[in-house]
Amino acid sequence: MPESYDDENVFARILRGEIPNDTAAETEHSLAFRDIRPQAPTHVLVIPKGAYRDFTDFAENASEAEIVDFIRTAGRVAREAGVAEEGFRVISNAGTNGVQEVPHLHLHILGGRRLGRMLPER
Repeated sequence: MPESYDDENVFARILRGEIPNDTAAETEHSLAFRDIRPQAPTHVLVIPKGAYRDFTDFAENASEAEIVDFIRTAGRVAREAGVAEEGFRVISNAGTNGVQEVPHLHLHILGGRRLGRMLPER
């Protein structure tokens, strides 16, 4: 049986307005905000407003409108943050082995410097 969504996770609380955030973009289906512990000069998180645990859950259960909005929001964030031309990285961690810390789908948009082949573990 699939794991249920934890509606007390930090991103769910941000979406409900219980925790403030530094919003970079917001649409009907997505919210993008600057990471509070940035790992690069540009580090923005993009989350769907729906209750999706990870990438697989989102891919299997989100509506087409949610999927299109989420991907376009991520692209818009990269362009508006000024990293689209020089290059950036998109990361989505999933599950225990993927070291997912918050059980709500989120993309990390990282850029603003050369990132190397992989980010170091911190």
